[in-house]
Amino acid sequence: MKYRIAVVGGDGIGPEVTREALKVARSAGAVLETQEFELGAAHYEHTGEVLGDETLAELMSFDAILLGAIGPAIGSTTVPSGILERGLLLRLRFALDLYINQRPFLTLDPSVTITHKPVDMVVIRENTEGAYTGEGGLLRKGTAYEVATQGSVNTRNGVERAIRFAFDLAQTRERKLLTLVHKTNVLTYSGDLWYRTFLEVAAEYPAVTTSYNHVDAACIYLVEAPERYDVVVTDNLFGDILTDLAAAVSQGIGYAASANINPARTGPSLFEPVHGAAHDRVGTGQANPYAAIRSAAMMLAFLGETAIATKIEHALTVLPPSGATTAEIGDFYGERVAH
Repeated sequence: MKYRIAVVGGDGIGPEVTREALKVARSAGAVLETQEFELGAAHYEHTGEVLGDETLAELMSFDAILLGAIGPAIGSTTVPSGILERGLLLRLRFALDLYINQRPFLTLDPSVTITHKPVDMVVIRENTEGAYTGEGGLLRKGTAYEVATQGSVNTRNGVERAIRFAFDLAQTRERKLLTLVHKTNVLTYSGDLWYRTFLEVAAEYPAVTTSYNHVDAACIYLVEAPERYDVVVTDNLFGDILTDLAAAVSQGIGYAASANINPARTGPSLFEPVHGAAHDRVGTGQANPYAAIRSAAMMLAFLGETAIATKIEHALTVLPPSGATTAEIGDFYGERVAH
C-alpha cells in the first residue's frame, strides 16, 4: 500500500538523517509518496512564521509526518527561546491530538554505554497535558517583585487514555511489567489522580504486573538498575526528563527514536529522532541516522506495515561498522533490509 508522508527535515542534521531513514524504509519495501515541508529555525528566520494555519491544514491531510530536527545553532539570537517548541512541536501535538509519546530504548552494546548494563524498555509519556499546556504567566516582569506561575493541567480523560495505552503495550511484551512514575508524595493532587487512575485501570489487566516509583527514585534506578524496567508510564514533564536519561544509559541520544501518536487516527501521527539539530555536524558525515531510521520503522508499524517495520527493527539490532558515515550507515541498513 502507498502512504503519503509529510517530511519535515528541519534544521541542522535533520534533512540528512531523514534522507537515510526514507532510503532504508524504501529498501525494505515501503511505498512512500513524500512531500517536503520547510519548517524550523531557518524557515522562521527567513519568513518570521513558525507554522501557518494553511500549512497545518495541509499537514493534517497526510498519513504520517516524519520529522528530522528543529532548532537554531547554539548561540543564535535570531530565534527566541521556546518559539519553535511551542509554535511548531507543541502546536502539532495539540492540534493533531498526539497524546501518546512512545520512546523505546534498547542497548545494542553494553560495553560502550555509561553504565555497561543492558536496557530494554519503553517509556509512554502523556503528551498533551501537564506543565506543557502553557497555563501560567508573569506579573511585574523585570522588577524585583516579579512573579512567575506555571500550572500543570491533568484531566481524568488525558491521564486514563495514556495509562490504558501503556497497559495495552505492556500486555504484548514478554515481561508484562508496567511501572507508573510520578511524585505522589509532593504533587498530591495530580499525583493522586494519576495513582488512582493507574490502580483502577490495572484491575482490568490481570496479566500485567504493576509497580510505582517516585520520579527521583526512578532516576537512580535508571542508572543503577535499568533492567528493572519494561514499560514506564508517566506525565509530560517527567517523561521528557526520564527519556533523555534513558537514552544516555542505553545506547546514547543518537539512538533514541520516538513516536508522537494519535491512537484514534483522526489525523497523522508524527515520528522523529530526539537527538536535536547538531548544527556542528552538518555536512561532515558524522550524523548518526540510526534514531531516524528507527523512527521510520515505528511509523511503518503504526501505519500497519508490520512486516516491513519488523524487517527494519531486526536489521537495527546490528551496529554498523565503526567510523561509517551518515550515508554509509543508511546504505548498511538499506542492504540488510533489501535481502
